[in-house]
Amino acid sequence: MKALDAIALLLVIIGAINWGLIGFFQFDLVATLFGDMTGLSRIIYALVGIAGLYAISFFARDRETSGTR
Repeated sequence: MKALDAIALLLVIIGAINWGLIGFFQFDLVATLFGDMTGLSRIIYALVGIAGLYAISFFARDRETSGTR
């Protein structure tokens, strides 16, 4: 599962950077690279969203490991 965790974290970071660029500069990097709502850009947005949902499980795992001390 470590590889899946790393991929999810990478996608969440990419999403956070993209949202930061949108918020500060009104620049959508994903849309610039892959087109505005093309099939590929929609897939990227969906993968980032799924990765964000998966990353919620990091909190539960962190509580499990901190409770065993």
